[in-house]
Amino acid sequence: MNTSLFGPVELPPSAWQCDEMHKALRTRDAADLLRLSQRYSGVSQARLATATGIGQGRINEIINGRRQVTRIDVFERIADGLTMPDEARVLMGLAPASATARGAFAGHAEIAQVFASQHEANAELRARATTAGELDLLAARALGLIALNDSLLRSALSLRTEPVRVRVLLLDPDAPAVAVRASEIGESSDAFADGIRLSITRIAELTDHPCINLQVALYQELPTWRMIRLDDTLYLSAFGRWSEGHRSGMYKLTAAANGVLHAGFIRHFQDSWQRAQRLHG
Repeated sequence: MNTSLFGPVELPPSAWQCDEMHKALRTRDAADLLRLSQRYSGVSQARLATATGIGQGRINEIINGRRQVTRIDVFERIADGLTMPDEARVLMGLAPASATARGAFAGHAEIAQVFASQHEANAELRARATTAGELDLLAARALGLIALNDSLLRSALSLRTEPVRVRVLLLDPDAPAVAVRASEIGESSDAFADGIRLSITRIAELTDHPCINLQVALYQELPTWRMIRLDDTLYLSAFGRWSEGHRSGMYKLTAAANGVLHAGFIRHFQDSWQRAQRLHG
């Protein structure tokens, strides 16, 4: 193990093989990952902060459950700071660090690009929306995605001259999860629900477009993942306890041989769609 005061922390190889560590990696549980790292290395939170480049205050908040990690670049910093082996990196959904391992795990390399927020991907998303044959959205309200006149995808769809199938999954404004999500971002339940209802009304206007085959449905569960699928490319972000989905990091996922992330999230959307209440289409 690396016991120096600076540079990355090294855990014993056995640490990366234990069931608890595997679970933390698979679920991207940063709190458990850091706690286990402390257990196996004996380092302090201050030492973890030095190794990862994350402030000690934030390390403390993560370990104690007061801050969630959703951004891929933060997971990368944790992986680098813990000298995470390539097998562990892949299990957590990161690209291997070594060139040799990247070749060996090529079939699993599904994260094609990482954006710090949706804003960085806006131009690409609009461009793809002008040509894609299929568009799937999983959101809470989708006001900024497709409902409002100046939303991300509405203008691109409105200019379509070729057919496109659009499926939109929104949170049911009458679901108990509305109150939970509204509280997470500091809104009233009524205001949050009214935003969903406005979105439903505005999205329905797209049924008049001759090239848009629109389908809308409502789900009941607390929003966790925000998905934008344009043909075979999936853009994924998370709904955190302190932020909207468009402010979290965004992962661009592509299908890969033997991959699990892209296929798993597509299956998640399909399952949610089958269980949802249809409004249009």
